[in-house]
Amino acid sequence: MTQYKYNSSDLVRFTELTDREQFLLTKSKTFCIYPWIHLHAYPTGEAYPCCHSEMKYPVGNCRINTLAEIWQDQPMQQLRSDMLNETPNVACGRCYEQEQSGFFSGRKSANKHHGHHIKKLDENPFEMTYWDIRFSNLCNLKCRSCGHIFSSQWYQDQAKLADDDWAKNHKVLNIAGRTETDMWEQLLPHLDYVEQIYFAGGEPLLMEEHYKILDELVRQKKFNVRLIYNTNFTHTNLKDRSVFEYWKLFDSVSVGASLDGSGKYGEYIRKGTEWNKVKQNRIDMLKICPNVDFYISPTLSIMNAWHLPDFHRDWVERGLIKPQDLNVNILQDPPHYRIDIAPVKYKQRLRIKYEEHVEWLKNQDPLERATSGFKSAINFMMATDNTHLIDTFWRKTHELDSIRSERLLDVIPELQSLQ
Repeated sequence: MTQYKYNSSDLVRFTELTDREQFLLTKSKTFCIYPWIHLHAYPTGEAYPCCHSEMKYPVGNCRINTLAEIWQDQPMQQLRSDMLNETPNVACGRCYEQEQSGFFSGRKSANKHHGHHIKKLDENPFEMTYWDIRFSNLCNLKCRSCGHIFSSQWYQDQAKLADDDWAKNHKVLNIAGRTETDMWEQLLPHLDYVEQIYFAGGEPLLMEEHYKILDELVRQKKFNVRLIYNTNFTHTNLKDRSVFEYWKLFDSVSVGASLDGSGKYGEYIRKGTEWNKVKQNRIDMLKICPNVDFYISPTLSIMNAWHLPDFHRDWVERGLIKPQDLNVNILQDPPHYRIDIAPVKYKQRLRIKYEEHVEWLKNQDPLERATSGFKSAINFMMATDNTHLIDTFWRKTHELDSIRSERLLDVIPELQSLQ
């Protein structure tokens, strides 16, 4: 099993590129290879250039048009033109903001890992070498920072929070395509080209489509396809199929577990989590497929900002991960959960705690993935004053706490500082 290499550029042969191509991949502030190799679909059907794109700016809708039609339509053509001409595009705002704070953005990741497709810029064939299709919103959790678009479990809570007509106009389960099998049928021809598949959700390990893809890859013996996951890691079996047994077959598997905290923190922020089950899944994984790359991929919000370094260190000391095995996913939306809503005094305390954690990581993090994440989080937090959103944070929190019969300060008492 080949270890997934964070920030890798092994597939790009820079000596074979023109000066222009090298510039686009390494120095451009706008270029991203994704629009030439990839389309992303939400469970609601909206299509985007990638999963990092601003939700307000879809490039099409998979419930109306085919992927091929969206690929050639005007919004995608305009995006490609902007990227080639150093013109910032509104769809890419999240990556721009992350890069200003020093994060390894989705744009940079795309160019590092898929830059070998730079020669496709002129021909632009409809050959999706990178897949990230959210087939549905099927999920067993209702995380605080999520919503009904990405989690079927959110339906009842969303109906209570919204107006009386919301439930009448929405279904529990969202599907991306025109029919239940539409996305799979459109993806099947692209198996000839696919190099990397990113499984997320909803919860991918509960989806039949996920196992359908794996079964087809196994049938065709395409074990060189890189598999990347964002999973809540609460279920690793579907019916009689264990995902661990599949992962053993592939050359490169990278599993990012969306765990925002341990124990009561994790169970509150990601409602429905059974923490002991998560720990046992990791223990079982270490026994069955120990060579598969595994890392924690927490969504860093105001809710887990104080707890995250402690959680990270605890799992390292328990032998469940290595110090390098944490990738900070900074929350940018909903805005009232961002860490930059914190008052100055709380930010200063967080900054000291993160700097101490970075010092602990020193000489233990050869990838600098975790180190970079905590350093960039400091920059992100200090760059903007969003304290005006504190009232919104408490209002939204109290509304949801009331529905779920919970109380945030019983679980995360350090947030008393925000009142």
